[in-house]
Amino acid sequence: MEEKIFKYIQDTVCEITGNKNLLMETDFVKDLRLNSYDIMNIVCAFEEKFDVEIPNRDVWQMRQVKDVVAYMIQNGMTEV
Repeated sequence: MEEKIFKYIQDTVCEITGNKNLLMETDFVKDLRLNSYDIMNIVCAFEEKFDVEIPNRDVWQMRQVKDVVAYMIQNGMTEV
């Protein structure tokens, strides 16, 4: 399950930023140097794909890829 979610995140980040070098420990800001616009585009893609609304307070707690994977599993966003 985690592998499928990771692959979806990797594909989404690559589609939006062009960067496909992700690890579970990759930090979106420190490692990928994503700005708030990039992050919000990624979040919007997740919201659209899973037909959910992700609160801003949750978005800013997801700093690494592994945080997003855990969030998606906890919130039932597993059909990728």
